Amino acid sequence: MPHATTSVSTDPRAVAMLLMVVSSVCISFGGLVLRSMETSDAWQINFFRALALLAAISLIMILRHRDRTLAEVRKIGAPGLLGGACLALAGMAFLQAITNTTVANTLFTLSAIPFITAALAWLLLREPLGRATLATMVAAAIGVGVMMIEGVGVGSSYGNLMALVTAICFSGFAIIVRRNRQIDMLPTLIVSGVIILIVSGVWRWGRFDLSTQDILLCFLLGGVLSGFANALFVAASRHLAAAELTLFMLLEFALGPIWVWLFVNEIPTELTLVGGAIVIFAVALRAVLELRSSSRLKRGRPSPM
Repeated sequence: MPHATTSVSTDPRAVAMLLMVVSSVCISFGGLVLRSMETSDAWQINFFRALALLAAISLIMILRHRDRTLAEVRKIGAPGLLGGACLALAGMAFLQAITNTTVANTLFTLSAIPFITAALAWLLLREPLGRATLATMVAAAIGVGVMMIEGVGVGSSYGNLMALVTAICFSGFAIIVRRNRQIDMLPTLIVSGVIILIVSGVWRWGRFDLSTQDILLCFLLGGVLSGFANALFVAASRHLAAAELTLFMLLEFALGPIWVWLFVNEIPTELTLVGGAIVIFAVALRAVLELRSSSRLKRGRPSPM
């Protein structure tokens, strides 16, 4: 008689959710890194961040595929090029937003990503929203709303527009990666890095006199945080619906203010902490329910989900 196991470690959806939790926690330190910059502007940060991202993902591809690397890159085709362009535009627009409007306005707009993605996924991929995912999105939206009550201001119209562009472009990237999940879409990050490198290089040509600290922080942001987080995002896209993928990104917005509070003593408001706790609880509960559902299925019991 074969040994029965209740482990969920090999369940693809459970593993994918774990990858998204790790990805979101990792990238949530991005705000702290940006807060620690000395004199760099958005385009200078984009240039060195893209350089680090390009180097990191290229190294991963070479280690994984050796002499087949170029062939794997070519497999992404036109969808991969479009996805890379969407991610590049999202990355450039984000830094324009964060430097031209309030942080609260930027994060509030970006919190719309799961909802924009869900709408696009329903229209383009015919991916319905499960009850558990929908309930989690509503709870998380309440948490984000609580976080932003005391912080949303008028801000710059340009900065607010760039935040909206970021949300739409990243949602487009999520849809493209999800739609082509049968292909390794990791090279889309290389496409993104090349585009950002060219655009920011032309925009800031000859003006790259950054401090050593800022250059190192840019490489940390691009090569470690963005590279690692986006690689996990692409991997998770094979097993999660598009709306589920971006739902976990709300952890970034909940945890970001906490790291700044802990490391640079920028004290968040009480409502920021309360709202963040709601978001973290909602997303964590969704992951736990998925794990329980996977465990029930492995034991042959019907799932209540």
